[in-house]
Amino acid sequence: MFLKKTAMFVALACSVSFAGMANAETTIQVGHGAADTYHMHKAWVKFKEIIETESDGEVRVDIFPNGQIGGDRELTESVQSGVIDMTAPVVEVMAGWDPAFSIPGLPYTFANRADALDALYGEFGDMLLNRVEDFGIKGLGWMENGIRNITSNVGPIEKPADLEGVKLRTMQVEAHMDAFAAMGANPTPMSFNEVYSALQQGVVDAQENPLGHIYSSRFYEVQKFLTLSGHVYSTHMVLANMDFYNNLSEKNRKLVDSALKRAIDYQQDVIASEELDQLKAIEAAGVNVTRLNDAEIGAFQKVTAPIRDKYFELVDAKLIQALKK
Repeated sequence: MFLKKTAMFVALACSVSFAGMANAETTIQVGHGAADTYHMHKAWVKFKEIIETESDGEVRVDIFPNGQIGGDRELTESVQSGVIDMTAPVVEVMAGWDPAFSIPGLPYTFANRADALDALYGEFGDMLLNRVEDFGIKGLGWMENGIRNITSNVGPIEKPADLEGVKLRTMQVEAHMDAFAAMGANPTPMSFNEVYSALQQGVVDAQENPLGHIYSSRFYEVQKFLTLSGHVYSTHMVLANMDFYNNLSEKNRKLVDSALKRAIDYQQDVIASEELDQLKAIEAAGVNVTRLNDAEIGAFQKVTAPIRDKYFELVDAKLIQALKK
């Protein structure tokens, strides 16, 4: 089960909800944990623009980024309970309810972004979106988080042995902690909004995130080395409160679905245009960038293979069959 919300969080989110109703017939409250410079936030801004324009102001969208009303775990629970209407946590957060949601984020599950998108927008992804309804939440689609890479202050990470004993921040996800323990690291889970200060103060030596987060959250200011390990394709599952979604008029429900699809397509365009420039900017800031060859990546794939096997065995075989298609 997820952590219980504090009274303060409930009060804040409720006050936000009431305030948002002032100038529109319907208000959609969206919360997420990423920086407001991140491509996922830009996708939500596009969603807002489409909704408000095409509803002629009948529907308003209020977005609360930067974890201002909670991190992924709290926001997911708050969508379930109806405190807010929509969010997009990294899918692994849902593994606290069902291990099936850990599968997309296992190391080297997908060969590349194209393979990941094919799976998520095919039978495999549809099965996961349907499973979330078991918990009273509507799964609406997938926003990209990105391809995760490793940064550190201990030196270049060229092989799993280079992580031996390294205190590395991970998400609060058991599968990720297992994977980095298998690589030899000392995985240290913490909330995303604590990572910069933890790196700055030396509480942890390393972290792993997509380039977009490394750039938008300025981790390159407090890390000396970046390894393009590409160990996980990380995705956000777009979630809506079931009652909120079902109680929309048919017209507004179709608008939400259409706006979300267009916002997701827009996000892919933004990612394609930003990533190369972000990597150049990180290098220009003085970060040493290591690009792994196929053999080096193979060493990471080999050491994490038992972790993939472990979690594959925990879930419905039909889900794994759909993934392997």
